[in-house]
Amino acid sequence: MSIRRFVMAALIAVAAFATAEAQPRDRLVVANPVEPPHLDPTTHVAGSIREVVYANLFEGLVLIDRDGAPYAALAESWTVAPDGLTYTFRLRRGVKFHDGTDFDSAVVRFTLDRARGPDSVNANKRIFEPIAAIETPDAATVILRLSRPVGSFLYDLGSADAAMVAPNSAATNNARPIGTGPFMFREWVRGDRVELVRNPNYWGRAPALAAVTFRFMSDAQAQVAALRTGAVDVVPNLGAAELLDEFRNNPNFQVVVGATEGEAILAMNHRRAPLSDVRVRRAIAHAIDRQAVNEGAVAGNGRPIGTHYPPHYRDYVDLTQLSRYDVARARALLREAGQPNGFQARLIVPPFPYARRSGEIIQAMLAEVGIRTEILVYQGPQWLSQVFRAPYDYEFTIIAHTEPFDFPNYAREDWYIGYANPAYREVIAQWMRTNDAAERSRLAQQAQRILAEDAVVGFLFQLPQVAVLRRGVTGWWQNRPVQANDVTQVRWE
Repeated sequence: MSIRRFVMAALIAVAAFATAEAQPRDRLVVANPVEPPHLDPTTHVAGSIREVVYANLFEGLVLIDRDGAPYAALAESWTVAPDGLTYTFRLRRGVKFHDGTDFDSAVVRFTLDRARGPDSVNANKRIFEPIAAIETPDAATVILRLSRPVGSFLYDLGSADAAMVAPNSAATNNARPIGTGPFMFREWVRGDRVELVRNPNYWGRAPALAAVTFRFMSDAQAQVAALRTGAVDVVPNLGAAELLDEFRNNPNFQVVVGATEGEAILAMNHRRAPLSDVRVRRAIAHAIDRQAVNEGAVAGNGRPIGTHYPPHYRDYVDLTQLSRYDVARARALLREAGQPNGFQARLIVPPFPYARRSGEIIQAMLAEVGIRTEILVYQGPQWLSQVFRAPYDYEFTIIAHTEPFDFPNYAREDWYIGYANPAYREVIAQWMRTNDAAERSRLAQQAQRILAEDAVVGFLFQLPQVAVLRRGVTGWWQNRPVQANDVTQVRWE
């Protein structure tokens, strides 16, 4: 490159940065790694949907705050009967959807019936199954009667799966979402961005931001370049963790490291031999150096785990020693299982940087004990349709499960892992129906031990949130108790 061309390129980059800095401080551009398949969180499991719309556009009776606690949203208050079977919600009055539709008890009934009905496609339909009856004595009151106590019921209602939707717009929320939140949908440019704008008729406190743009950038280097030039203001979880020092040492940026609910795992398909053999799964667990994976995948910002439960919760049990890195033990278990020469399998990973990097590291580790893997990278829709849903066509995959308190999923017959242990299912059934705090704690710890002893998956690390923010951005969540980019309290200072 000539000196003249080099100087011109540098001036263009500086101008782009200066332009971004000069923009009004009531707009924010966020770089998300994955484009959502659509924009209705009540009909799809994809976390990429929630990262755009949760709390920003859609609200539920309750929502989950930055500390992981339910708070009053569309329900201004509630009471719970002593037996845990009746929940009475008092709704906020005067709330309207973005198209002017009134929010009232009839909307709540419609939403919950839609989520629990026979034709429901809600990804977490199970959380609505305990609802035996819905009563709406007046427009501002909803009474939910449960068939059994559910200790996590209020928390479940704070999930994106329980977002309120109106009868006249529910069918089109995929492409043109209409909620009650502080931001409204403006535009979706496929392959590029989703734009939200401030709701001028919001029932609550107006957000400081007038507009938020979610740009989709799966490539970590593209994220870094966009930060450098001012094209984006926030990267919620930087894919190139090894480049963090550049931003830590730059006064124009902030690096915020926190925890997520995401347990990163090497999932194994129990429906396929030899992964149905617990000895093989234990061998795989011993073949993985979790700390090395943590260092290589997320620059050591995660925390190695030995079971499916967030380490930052009180009930977490450190079981990492049950699957400590031990190549000799791994080889011995494979011989015992009749696999002395190992076997060949596919390792299918979604496009997330942590998954791809973990896959490359684990591929080499498994090769040390004779397990030969072919890495295939599937985009989100293909991964969901082939791996996460029937026909469950995979042997290994890597994913971080980011839903809070999601360890009961292993008890589901239709879950993609295919784990079938009656003892585990009974523990989960007891955990779900009790409201006693001490008993829930005991059962959660028992469940963790069963998962670890059965080597249900290869437990890797708790996915960190490593956000890079432009100087002046405040109110961003340090931790991520739910999969969301809640910008309702974000502002420029």
